[in-house]
Amino acid sequence: MTNANSNTNAAAPLSRMADPSRLVPEMNDVSAALFRATGNRSVPRTTIGLVHLRAAQIVHNTYLTVLNTGFLRKAGETEERITAVSSWQDAPYFTPAERAALALVEAVLQPAPQGKERVSDELYAQAAEHYDEKALATLTIAIGQINFFIALALIGKPAPVASLADRQWD
Repeated sequence: MTNANSNTNAAAPLSRMADPSRLVPEMNDVSAALFRATGNRSVPRTTIGLVHLRAAQIVHNTYLTVLNTGFLRKAGETEERITAVSSWQDAPYFTPAERAALALVEAVLQPAPQGKERVSDELYAQAAEHYDEKALATLTIAIGQINFFIALALIGKPAPVASLADRQWD
């Protein structure tokens, strides 16, 4: 008797859909605009990478987790910091500004306690202590950016890759 769930050597495609950018080429313009908006240097690229990795972890998406881990490694982040993103609250590796950014993405992506706002005035004030208006707007756009990709990743289920140069869509 064979186990239907056994791991075989046959490489089964993981993607549920074809590359959305081939189907809807305008998506490339949206993606490029988001990368330009978050690349204005008002927020360190590594902070945005940490925020994107935490978002991927929150939604339990392997594609985005592997991809953003690869981006952080390429940027020179340490394995300790990358690994500790999932438990950043008690990890000693993050600056107060990074902690505020991670708290902000968690508030946006996780359900709010009953009767409470997801992003409270206190949390906004905490983030504003570390980021000026342009940086806070950029950080907000970075959270929106990862949400754009979360929908594609959760629905389309592309193959996990460590680089956008690798083929992720069937």
